[in-house]
Amino acid sequence: MDDVLRWRVLPMLVLLASSLVLYVRILPKKSISECSLLPYDHYWITSKRIVTPQGVITGAVEVREGKIVSLVESDYQRGSLLGRKVVDYGNAVIMPGLIDVHAHLDEPGRVEWEGFSSGTKAAAAGGVTTLVDMPLNSFPSTVSEETLRMKVEAAQKKIYVDVGFWGGLVPDNAFNISMLEGLLHAGVLGLKSLLVVEIEYLNEFEIELDIKILTFRFSFCSMESFMCPSGINDFPMTNSTHIKEGLYVLAKYNRPLLVHAEVVLDSKNNEGLLDGDPSSRSYATYLKSRPPSWEEAAIKDLLAVAQDTKPGGQAEGAHVHIVHLSDAKASLDLIKDEKRNGPNGASISVETCPHYLAFAAEEIADGDTRFKCAPPIRDVTNRQNLWEALIDGHIDMLSSDHSPSVPELKLFDEGDFLRAWGGISSLQYVLPITWTYGQKYGVSFPQIATWWSERPAKLLGQKYKGAIISGNDADFAVWEPEVEFELDENYKTYHKHPNISPYIGRRLSGKVLATFVRGNLVFSEGSHAPAACGSPILAK
Repeated sequence: MDDVLRWRVLPMLVLLASSLVLYVRILPKKSISECSLLPYDHYWITSKRIVTPQGVITGAVEVREGKIVSLVESDYQRGSLLGRKVVDYGNAVIMPGLIDVHAHLDEPGRVEWEGFSSGTKAAAAGGVTTLVDMPLNSFPSTVSEETLRMKVEAAQKKIYVDVGFWGGLVPDNAFNISMLEGLLHAGVLGLKSLLVVEIEYLNEFEIELDIKILTFRFSFCSMESFMCPSGINDFPMTNSTHIKEGLYVLAKYNRPLLVHAEVVLDSKNNEGLLDGDPSSRSYATYLKSRPPSWEEAAIKDLLAVAQDTKPGGQAEGAHVHIVHLSDAKASLDLIKDEKRNGPNGASISVETCPHYLAFAAEEIADGDTRFKCAPPIRDVTNRQNLWEALIDGHIDMLSSDHSPSVPELKLFDEGDFLRAWGGISSLQYVLPITWTYGQKYGVSFPQIATWWSERPAKLLGQKYKGAIISGNDADFAVWEPEVEFELDENYKTYHKHPNISPYIGRRLSGKVLATFVRGNLVFSEGSHAPAACGSPILAK
C-alpha cells in the first residue's frame, strides 16, 4: 500500500515543484518601477550561451539591486532555481553590455542633429549600456567646468543608458592648469584633442536650421606644424605642445587623452578642387584629398610626445588613445612598433570603427555622401588589414564614432563629398555590424566582448563594468546572432535621422532582444522602459 501511495504522490510533487520555477520569455507586465520593464529587482537570467571572461557557458546570472551577485554554470532547467524569478533567454547570447567610448550626441545646442533622448534610446536598442559623449558638435563644446555642468544638466532624465563625458583639450585651456584641473575635478573621464577634423575647401556657405544660421568656414591648412581647424568655432586646433601640456595634467588623475590624428603634409593634393568642381562628386576625389600619410605623420608626432607617459616619464599615469584609425599600413606599423616595448614603452591604445571594417572605397557610389567621414574609408586591402590587426590584438577596441547631423548638411542633392558634413550615423547597429562583417574572419562572442566591453571599460577606468562577473554592474546585451533582418524603412530605428546612415539598405545578422542597465530592463522586444533612468558617469 505504501509503495502504491508513493508512486501516486511522487509525480504530483514533481509537477508542483516545477510550477514553482517562474520562467519568463516575454514580459507583458509593466514594471513596478518606471525605470525597468521587469517588475522585480532580484532575479536570475538564464541562457545556453552566456559570455564570461572564462568563455561561453550554459548557466544563470543572479541580479540583485542592480548588481551581479552570482554566476552559476549548470543546466539550470534541472531544478537548480526552484522558487526563483527567472528570465529565460533560451539559446540567445547574453554578453556584457557594449561600451561605446566615442559618440557625438550633440546636446546641448544641436538637438536637431541628435540629442540625449534619441541617442540613448538608439544605444539601448543596440545593446549599448554605456557610452561616452564627445565634447564637440554640441554647443557650447565641453571645454570648462561650466560647460560640463551644462552638459550634465542637459542629460538629466533623458538618458536610457549610462553616459560619461569627455572634456576638450583646446588652446584656451591647454596652458591653464587650473582650468583643466577644474574640468577634471568636475568629472570628465579624460580629454579629447583634435589634430584635424575637417579640412575644407576655399569657400563659405550657410544653412538655416530652424532659427539658427550655422556658418561653416572652409580653408586649406598650411604645411606648417600647427594643426587644422575642426569646423566648430569653440573647438579650435591644437598642436603637439598643447597635447604635451594636457598629458602633464592628466598624469595626476590617471586619465586618458583621446586624439584624432591627421596632419596636413601637402596641400597640393587638393589643388584645383574648388567649389562646384564636377570631380567633387567622386569618392575617389575625396579619398585622394586625405591620404594615409596624414595619419602616419600625426601618429608619428603623437607617439613622440607620448614617450613622456613611459614609467618614470613626466606624464607617467597619463595615457594616449588614438581614435578611429583608418590607415592599416604605415600608421598601424608605427603603433605596433611602439606596443612592442610592452610595459616599458609609452602608454597607448587605439580604436577603429565598424564603418572601416564594413565598407571599402571601391564600393562607394559617386555622390553618396552618407559615407563621408574623416579619416576616410579606404580600399578593400586596407579593410582586410584592419580586421587582421583587430583579431591579432594590435587594435585594442571598437567604437561607433556616431556622428550624425541634419540631412541638409549631407548635401544629398549635390552629392559633393568635399563640402558635405562628414560623419557616420550607426550607434544602434554596431553589434550586428560587427557580427555580420566579422563572420568572414571567424569572429567569436568572447572577441566581441573584448572589443566592445572589456577593453573600453578599462580605458574609462570603470572597474565594475565590461564583464559578467560577481560584483559588477548588471549591464547585459541579449541578442540572437542567427536572426537576420533588413535595415530598411520598416526597421524601427531610434536615431533622429535614420536616412543619413550608410547602413540603410543592408542585410544584417544579430538581432538585439533585450538590454539591461544596472539591472533595469531598459529595452525588450522593441519597447523601452517608461522612464529614462540611465546614470551620468562622473570620474572621482
